[in-house]
Amino acid sequence: MSTATTPVTTADRVRAIVVLVAVPATLLGAALGSGLLGGGTAEGVGEGAFASNATPLAPGGPAFSIWSVIYLGLTAYGIWQVLPRNHADPRQRQMGWLALASLVLNAAWILASLANAVALTVVIIVALLLSLIAIFEVLRRIRPRSFVETVVVDGTFGLYFGWVCVATVANVAAWLADMGLRIEAFDVPAAIVLAVVGAIGVAIALRGRGRIGPMLSIAWGVSWIAIARATDEPASMTVAVVAAIVAAIVVATTIAVRVRSHRQPVRA
Repeated sequence: MSTATTPVTTADRVRAIVVLVAVPATLLGAALGSGLLGGGTAEGVGEGAFASNATPLAPGGPAFSIWSVIYLGLTAYGIWQVLPRNHADPRQRQMGWLALASLVLNAAWILASLANAVALTVVIIVALLLSLIAIFEVLRRIRPRSFVETVVVDGTFGLYFGWVCVATVANVAAWLADMGLRIEAFDVPAAIVLAVVGAIGVAIALRGRGRIGPMLSIAWGVSWIAIARATDEPASMTVAVVAAIVAAIVVATTIAVRVRSHRQPVRA
């Protein structure tokens, strides 16, 4: 479908403006959660429920630097999608409100974490994950019109989606720890959960025909789980080894699928 023959509606303009306004609001929430504006941080709530040493499934602290890249991408996306030529874009019509939902849920998660509502953060991050799955499906079905769109839209939301897959698992583990489950009881279950994360990463690679964004953030997050368990408490070489293997499998599968898909003729 060509946007040149598709009239721009008022709803298109409203959607673009609302999404653009939501971006700085989300960035403000991120600043609050990181402690840049004073007060506590998300890592410090729930008696350290979100700390990097709270559970065997918690990524090492440096892993969260990926949010800087995601937020930069979301900022670029907010600006890109508000440009008049993109208002009637078929992709944006299908994913725009979902993108807004992801921004709102992102900010809501930070507020819930600062309010020490650890159980509520689980509900919110699952909803966030569902919104990103829906966006992934839209981006998978409709091809981008330009390289810039591929980077700004597919790249940003691919990283966002992959990271939230890992973060959801870590969030549930943090909630269980906050409920009083002993860390020692996590070891074997954590390895099993990581295997499931690996299976999800492989499924995303297959369904997305080797999309790079989700692979990068999943591998990044899982690798930092491996590093944290090998170098920090709670130490677990079992979890560290499984996490490293999972990261390698997700990367190798994505590359293999991508190479194979580029060798095949594109289907209509």
